[in-house]
Amino acid sequence: MKRHFFTLLLLATVFAFASCEKEDNIVDLPSLSGLTLNCVKPAYLKAGDRVALISPSYYTPMENIEKTAEVLRGWGLEPVIGPNADKVYAGRYAGTVEERVSDIRWALNDTTIKAIICNRGGYGSIQLIDQIPLAEWGAHPKWLVGFSDISTLHGLLTRAGVMSVHGTMSSFLAAGGTDATSTLMRDLLMGRVPRYEVPAHPQNIEGQASGILVGGNICTFAPNLGTQADATLGRDLILFIEEVGESMHNVDRQFNILAMNGVLDRCKGVILGEFDGCGSEFSYENIEAMLRQYIEKYNIPLLCGFPAGHGDVNLPLVMGAPVTIDVRSDGATLQFNIDGQRQVVNTADIVAPVSSPVATRMRLAGKSE
Repeated sequence: MKRHFFTLLLLATVFAFASCEKEDNIVDLPSLSGLTLNCVKPAYLKAGDRVALISPSYYTPMENIEKTAEVLRGWGLEPVIGPNADKVYAGRYAGTVEERVSDIRWALNDTTIKAIICNRGGYGSIQLIDQIPLAEWGAHPKWLVGFSDISTLHGLLTRAGVMSVHGTMSSFLAAGGTDATSTLMRDLLMGRVPRYEVPAHPQNIEGQASGILVGGNICTFAPNLGTQADATLGRDLILFIEEVGESMHNVDRQFNILAMNGVLDRCKGVILGEFDGCGSEFSYENIEAMLRQYIEKYNIPLLCGFPAGHGDVNLPLVMGAPVTIDVRSDGATLQFNIDGQRQVVNTADIVAPVSSPVATRMRLAGKSE
C-alpha cells in the first residue's frame, strides 16, 4: 500500500507541474523543431532616423562611442547614446545586468529609434538571455547590429522573428567609418543589399542551397543551445561560423556540440568565416580542413573563407534572412533573398584598412573587441 501511495503522489506532482501556467519568457523549445524560421525585415533607414548606441557586453570608452556618433551624423542619421552605455561593472562589463537590460529595453521599445548599434562584444550577453521575453524582442522590429558576443542577441531576434545585421560595432566604427566594412554596413541599413562573390577556396564543397542564415561566433552561440536564444532549432538552415583566439580543439569541441544536438542535420549549407588568431596544435592544414571532415558527411555545400568575423574586414550579413549559396569550382556567391537595391560585392576586391589602430588592437585583444 505504501508503495502505491508514493507512486500516486509522484504522478500527482508531475501532473501539477505540467498544468502550471508558463511564464512569459519561457518558451516551448521543442515546438520549433522541424519548422522553418520566418523573420520580418525591419524598415531600411533613411536620413534623420534615430539610431541607439548601447553596450550589452563589455565596457566601451565614451570616447569611442562619441566618435561613432560623429560617424553616424556624417551618414545623415541621429545617434542616441544609451543612458548606461559607458558604465563599468566588475572591471569589464558595461554596467550590471540590470543596467545593460535597461538600455536594451529602452532601445527596443522606443518606437522613434529605428536601429540599434552595439558598441562592443567581449562577454556578457549570455547573462541577458532570460531577462527579456521573446515577444518584447519582436514587438517593434528594428535593425540591431553587432558581432562576436552579440551573436546571442542575433539568436534572440531570430527566435523573435526579426532579421538583424552581423556587422561592425563602435569599437571599429570609431576609427572613421570610411572603410569597406563600415560603408557596406551603412549601405545595407539604407537598403542596398549586397550580393557577395567569393573567390574559390581549397576546402569548399560544391553545391547550391537555400535556407535561413543563423549562427555567428561559435563559442558564443553554441552554449546557447536549448535556450530562447537558440536559433538553430528550425529546419532548412544555412549555418555561419567564425571565431577568434581559440584553440583548434575548442573550435572542434563546439562544432561537435552542434552536431550532437542535431544542428547539422537541419542545415542545408555551411559558411565558414574568419578564424582569426586561432590555434594550430593539430596537423590539419587549417580550421576549414578540420571542420570539413565533419561537414562532408552531410552532403551539403560548404563555403569557406568568407571575410566576416574578427579580422580587419568584417562584411555585413543579414541574420535570420533567407539566403542562397552557390559554391562552384571557380568561386561562390552568397545572396540575400530580401527586397532592396542590389549591390554586387566581389570580396576579393575588399582591402583591409592600412594599419588600422583600432582593428589591430582589438584583434590582438581576442574576444575583447
